[in-house]
Amino acid sequence: MDRKFPINSPHEGELLAEEYEHEPVPASARRSVGSLTTVWLGFPMIITCAMTGSMLVASMGFTKAFWAIVTGNVLLFVLVSAIGAVGAQTGMNFALLASNVFGKRGYVAASGLLSLLILGWFAVQVGFTGNILHAAFGYNYFLISLVAGLLYLGITLVGIRGLHWIGVVSVPMFIILGTWVAFDAVSRSGVEAVWSYAGTENGVPMAFGVALTVVVGLFIDGATVSPDFNRWAKNSLHSSIAAFVTFPIAHTYALLLGAVMTAALALPDADPFALDNMFGYMLKYGAPWLLPVAVIFPFVSFGSVCSHNLYMSAVNWSRIVGVKMRTAAVMLAAFGIAIAAGNVWSYFVPWLNLLGILVPPVGAIFVVHFYTVSREPGPVGLWRPTAFAAWGIGSLTAYLIDYLAPQMSTSISSFFAAAIAYWVISRLVLGVEMKEAGQSIAN
Repeated sequence: MDRKFPINSPHEGELLAEEYEHEPVPASARRSVGSLTTVWLGFPMIITCAMTGSMLVASMGFTKAFWAIVTGNVLLFVLVSAIGAVGAQTGMNFALLASNVFGKRGYVAASGLLSLLILGWFAVQVGFTGNILHAAFGYNYFLISLVAGLLYLGITLVGIRGLHWIGVVSVPMFIILGTWVAFDAVSRSGVEAVWSYAGTENGVPMAFGVALTVVVGLFIDGATVSPDFNRWAKNSLHSSIAAFVTFPIAHTYALLLGAVMTAALALPDADPFALDNMFGYMLKYGAPWLLPVAVIFPFVSFGSVCSHNLYMSAVNWSRIVGVKMRTAAVMLAAFGIAIAAGNVWSYFVPWLNLLGILVPPVGAIFVVHFYTVSREPGPVGLWRPTAFAAWGIGSLTAYLIDYLAPQMSTSISSFFAAAIAYWVISRLVLGVEMKEAGQSIAN
């Protein structure tokens, strides 16, 4: 049964309030559904998603890309709603919950790996900031990446309130500028040209399954560790509302803005990760007032998602190494900025594929555990072999799919393989334990 929490937090007036890295968020600190939704909206409504939408439509045409985007977002909503509700009901972050799923020591493997992958997102998008401004103005890539990384760290240090306020700024800015770019581009070509756009003729069109992996891969890690945000919700209904506004709606909209712009312009060799994107469109438009806006826009947009990623990574690593979230954030940001300096952003698509192999099984195991297995609880040991076995089966399935049937979705395959494996293995183990217990009583 969900509990109802007071609206006001005793820490509301503090700049650096308590983040509850090592304990459940108490009743008095829970945030409103509006605040939680704002935090979540700052995650997908960013340039990166628009650029990915551009890449998808250029690779497979508008109609197929549209359905891949919609399908992937529905799947993300289901996952975030299911896992996030557990965070809302318990007040626990991902690392605390993972102790119950993978064991008192085993959680380090799951929480540590996912947190490193999320930190990789921080590095990738710090690199995007440096590259996009280097491509536009010739600014020094390393210097811009360093400055951007430090700015994004500053937002993260404020904590969940910092994520709320960057969302208040970044989301309206993205919606206004992105919508204007899309409508202006369509006005030059027409709606029919957008809908009938078949993509570029360079190479083999992207398979639907691969596109689905790309869409899901954008937020599969964030979706899996969603308790890091949703532990602040007053109840599971608020958690699900925030999830619904974010994924079927906001993330779809962000991807489609880029897709519509690219389809309308129909560039023969579009490069969304350079200047063939919303940012580049504003620069080429030529209006004097757009230049300063275009310079600020990447910092605000990438700053929103980078601070979210760094926050999630820091919350989990603070639990692992036994420090405060802000201490972990400083250490992780230094590491992430150093990685960004190595042009890691250029491995964006392979990165999404790696996420599709390693991360979905963890989310599947969480869902099965908290909605089926944990209803028959047993003592939690140092390690839970059944969870690791299912994780291995799911990831191996994804690897084989990627090798033998690359047109299929590694994310979806690994998720269902791990879910089925964990449920079956857990039932078998439970059956053996009950049989042994019965024999012990009989003797």
